[in-house]
Amino acid sequence: MSRLKRNIAANFVGQGWTALMSLAFVPLYIKFLGIEAYGLIGFYALLQGMLQILDFGLSQTVNRELARYSVQPEKAGETRDFVRTLETGYWAIGLAIGVAVLAASPFIAGHWIKSSAIPVTTVQHAVMIMGVVSALQWPLSFYEGGLMGLQRQVLSNSLKIGISSLGCGGSVLILWLVSPTITAFFTWQIVVSALNVTLITVLLWRSLPSADRAPRFDLRLLRTIWRFAAGMGGITLSSVVLMQMDKVILSKLLSLEMFGYYTLAGVASSVIPVMIVGPLFNAVFPRFTSLATVNDDAALTLLYHQSSQLVAVLVLPVSAVLAFFSFDIMLLWTGNGETARIAAPILSLLVIGMALNGLMSVPYALQLSHGWTSLGLRITLFLIITLVPAIIFMTMRFGALGAASVWIVLNSIYLSIGLPLTHRRLLQGEMRHWFEDVGPSLAAALLAVGVGRWLITGQMPPLTSLVCLFIVLLTALLAAAFAAPHIRTWLLVKLRIRIAHV
Repeated sequence: MSRLKRNIAANFVGQGWTALMSLAFVPLYIKFLGIEAYGLIGFYALLQGMLQILDFGLSQTVNRELARYSVQPEKAGETRDFVRTLETGYWAIGLAIGVAVLAASPFIAGHWIKSSAIPVTTVQHAVMIMGVVSALQWPLSFYEGGLMGLQRQVLSNSLKIGISSLGCGGSVLILWLVSPTITAFFTWQIVVSALNVTLITVLLWRSLPSADRAPRFDLRLLRTIWRFAAGMGGITLSSVVLMQMDKVILSKLLSLEMFGYYTLAGVASSVIPVMIVGPLFNAVFPRFTSLATVNDDAALTLLYHQSSQLVAVLVLPVSAVLAFFSFDIMLLWTGNGETARIAAPILSLLVIGMALNGLMSVPYALQLSHGWTSLGLRITLFLIITLVPAIIFMTMRFGALGAASVWIVLNSIYLSIGLPLTHRRLLQGEMRHWFEDVGPSLAAALLAVGVGRWLITGQMPPLTSLVCLFIVLLTALLAAAFAAPHIRTWLLVKLRIRIAHV
């Protein structure tokens, strides 16, 4: 448990720092580049998301398998062979991605992206650089998955903090001192990506258990994982289609400027999966896997409910503040009233969907820890069949707001179907307790933020607005924490210890 706590803390610090770097520097990117050029950065994020189709579930597979190997020290040589085998395939995919994006750059620049102020040749050059960056960044998820499976989150996040600082800070310096162009921005990303992938490769291999022979490529090892990898590949493919459909449609139908506004709202809403859900999932999933491997159901059940309550305590207050105070937050962030006016309603809708999705993250980790991928795949395929037409219709009819609203319906269905089906097979009889984990924190957070929204009216000076938002968020977090039994007990114990020491 002490290692798990360290990993959770490291993930929060690493992911939080990375997200804060991205959020803090966005206004500067827009200042130097303009909203239309920032739309190209949004297109690059979309490209990265779509390319996850080619992951084939391997990053989650290496996470799970190295978590299993970590409790089987006698298989050190096999562990290293496993990493070598998947590593080779990953680099081959990365090279293919780079070549494909380079080849498609004329079509993307001339027929897909709608730019009014940026020349087509500049757009094409930027897309070509995106191809090189994509090839270098592609293996990162594999190496990160390996470090997560080995529960070396402290090491992984230390690197992440340094690289994100170098990437964001260096980008601004390049735009300020060298050239305020989108090509200069992406050229710097090549340098940072090359350094990142080199360092993380070394870190993973040094973290693996030592063996009396060199690692070797062995396709036979894939026989033991192909079912899980195939299931994860299907989930990855269908999830990417589902998660990126709104952005694909908007990048085609809307102007690059309007797509930039949608990208801004998406970046703000990503606070939920990136800064909260991701760190918890990355720490809990390998621990779930280790407990499932040794059949410790009692410890698994306890950790499941503790994790569910922690997700609720963190996700719901933050989501409520983002949804209720979307205009105030966007205005503070960008300093532009027009940008805040356009992006705020989109943010409110997106963040509700993100919150619902985040609540399902712990049951999803439970499924994967048992190698059960078929449920997630079937649900996602069902959602694609039923909701992709709705995404297309709502986007064409109502634009960005229409696409954002579908996220709420999408994740409501996911939660209402996925949760009961999970507990029909795993931790049977615990679904009622899951609602007890989440329900009180939801009510407490909504009450606290609702009162704050009622009390805070009108536009205030930036510093006053920031202080008020912080007070509302802190109040909501405390209310949600004391409404959750496990978290309340932990807080009271810490409080008693602190009082005793005083």
